[in-house]
Amino acid sequence: MQIHLSPKFKRSYKKLPVHIQDDFDMKIPLFLKNQNDQKLKTHKLKGKLQACLSFCLRDGYRVLFEYSLNNAVELLDIGPHNKYYQWEK
Repeated sequence: MQIHLSPKFKRSYKKLPVHIQDDFDMKIPLFLKNQNDQKLKTHKLKGKLQACLSFCLRDGYRVLFEYSLNNAVELLDIGPHNKYYQWEK
């Protein structure tokens, strides 16, 4: 599986606290191996984000992503759970 990072994801990642970056760095290999691993708590979103999915990091942070063609995943954004409201706009 290929992972593509959106420019927005890259900017958001740089702004994260170091412990959240570390958590993401530890969970991304798990995500590559099995996107539905119970440790990730992967789930579909609703409303305007219904085409997207999310997986959980520590302290209420989430990774927003969607599947694209040819067995690839686009990581769209990363941030705290309350950022969902911004993502919907």
